[in-house]
Amino acid sequence: MANIKSQKKRALTNAKKNLINVSNKSRLKTALKKVDKAVAEADKETAAKAFNEANSLLDKAVSDGLKHKNYVARQKARLAKKVSTLG
Repeated sequence: MANIKSQKKRALTNAKKNLINVSNKSRLKTALKKVDKAVAEADKETAAKAFNEANSLLDKAVSDGLKHKNYVARQKARLAKKVSTLG
């Protein structure tokens, strides 16, 4: 642990932010899995809802700096392709 007061505070804020980041990454992965599951079950309505939620979380991940924009673009394209096959 640091001896400097500001570094002690920074360590605490880093720990808090880490928990938030881990939680957001987990939510994102769950959303992606929901889309894959709905596509596997050939449930068009559920897949569309899950796809919209996943898109929202992917966009948020870019703005929060959790994921790179190219990763997000690739995931969105991959999911869109899967969902469109149900149509």
